Amino acid sequence: MAKYEFEGIYSKPPYDRLSEIYQHSFADNFNLPALTDYLTGKTLKYGDVAQRIARLHLYFEMAGVRPGDKIALLGKNTPTWVMTFLATITYGATIVPILHDFTPADAVNIINHSDAVLLFASDSLMEQIDFNEIPEIRAVVSLDSRKVVAERGFVKMGRYVRDHAVIVKNLSRHFRKRYPNGFKPSDIHYKDVDGNAVAVLNYTSGTTGFSKGVMLTYENLRGNVVFGIRSRLHYQGSRALSFLPLAHAYGCMFDMLVPLAVGTHVTLFGKLPTPALLVKALNQVRPSLIICVPLILEKIYRKMIVPMITKPSIRWVLAVPMLDKAVYALIRSKLVEAFGGSFEEVIVGGAPLNPEVEDFLYKIKFPFTVGYGMTECAPLISYTPWRRFVPGSAGRVLKDIMEAKIVADHTQSSHDGRPLGEIAVRGLNVMKGYYKNPEATEAALDSEGWLHTGDMGTIDNDGRTIFIRGRYKTMILSANGQNIYPEEIEAKFNNMPYVSESLVVDRDGHLVALVHPDSDAANEAGLDAAALAEAMEVNRREVNKLVAPYENIDKVELVESEFEKTPKRSIRRFLYK
Repeated sequence: MAKYEFEGIYSKPPYDRLSEIYQHSFADNFNLPALTDYLTGKTLKYGDVAQRIARLHLYFEMAGVRPGDKIALLGKNTPTWVMTFLATITYGATIVPILHDFTPADAVNIINHSDAVLLFASDSLMEQIDFNEIPEIRAVVSLDSRKVVAERGFVKMGRYVRDHAVIVKNLSRHFRKRYPNGFKPSDIHYKDVDGNAVAVLNYTSGTTGFSKGVMLTYENLRGNVVFGIRSRLHYQGSRALSFLPLAHAYGCMFDMLVPLAVGTHVTLFGKLPTPALLVKALNQVRPSLIICVPLILEKIYRKMIVPMITKPSIRWVLAVPMLDKAVYALIRSKLVEAFGGSFEEVIVGGAPLNPEVEDFLYKIKFPFTVGYGMTECAPLISYTPWRRFVPGSAGRVLKDIMEAKIVADHTQSSHDGRPLGEIAVRGLNVMKGYYKNPEATEAALDSEGWLHTGDMGTIDNDGRTIFIRGRYKTMILSANGQNIYPEEIEAKFNNMPYVSESLVVDRDGHLVALVHPDSDAANEAGLDAAALAEAMEVNRREVNKLVAPYENIDKVELVESEFEKTPKRSIRRFLYK
């Protein structure tokens, strides 16, 4: 593998191995707070975390777990979840994090497909899984009680031994024997694992079909972690509020792996992040950096800002030069305070940000930036600090770590003359492939190591700034040969009155907008079914004024229920073709 240098000059050494990063972090920050459970208020120091990891390493050792074995992890964000993840990768085994929103059937399929030998699961989720359906799992350990709740035993020295529960029961005694003088920073030692070994087997939620197991290596993780360290996204003593699922690559990297590599205090939210609950938690924790998905930011925008700027008196003031700046400054101040008031920036990732929301936040100088990544890159491809963020972009490709190009056989001209086509990326962060799926691997990774992302877009003349138009697989080809990106039309529809979410589909050459209405807003306005249908017809005509003629919507169909979504809240488009 080529040697990649890292941009910037910082005093913190990058270390050659991922395990070294955490070995030094836990020792250097031994007495600093590491993890707080928001629900209970209980806090663990870095030393406590390191000691729990050492106990798990002892259990793995006594239970016959070998480096490279798979360990499945199923549950919500908790300190025990985090410590299980870290214990697995610092032992040299492979962690298989499973989103707790997966159905029991999907979770069973992933556990079996991954060849996991152990399962750590929360009690509530394990109650929904039949132990007989996961025959290769030797034991299930509860994330709540940390006890063995089911086991089959394992082969050791030619004998079939059935004693996981006994091992766990006697673990404290064995631990004291190994560390007779107590557990100290000098006792933290982690395995030197080959960088090309698989650290994480992450099953994508996918919007077009069944999940695939992404093989992320120790070097893939190190590339992201070192970039985070050297960019000072987090730093010793900084604060983080983790409210994204840690089983997903984005939250995993920037709400857990990077913060714990530098001495950040991470508070695990552990609840559904509704705007009201989230704003309360943000003001209590006052994080130094906020990792966010567009849906959350857009909800806060619609709940807090839209009602303010649509008042007749405010709209009048915004039309007056100079006065508008004072109003924008006030709105910015209120929004910054709502997010805790102590953050350097909000990084938006995981999906495109609604253009209207982005334009407004940029206009009021709100400190946000948009990054781009995917599970297959663990996840980061591009990022730019908010002061250098280019509106409409997805940041700049990580210098000397990743490179990007537009795939030639899919190119066409964009409105500004730059080649428009599928984005391909290559570099340190790119996955090893899909587990036990050579066909999918070959389709995604070409012979030169380029990962074909499936995203359509352009790259600026600097060769690094990325602009994304939509997904290649969702692109609609018009009768006139024009490429239509439904996500762009949906973004405009979602800004219309009484629209909760929308999906644009092709029906026999005609564009149809499937719309799930905002029932609360419609009820408040006193709209019956006929009036709501008329409001949607008005929306259709307004959207058609904002898009190209070949993108005009011919019909709106109201959908009673929310669209089916993946655990990371992306619409399962393949269900609505």
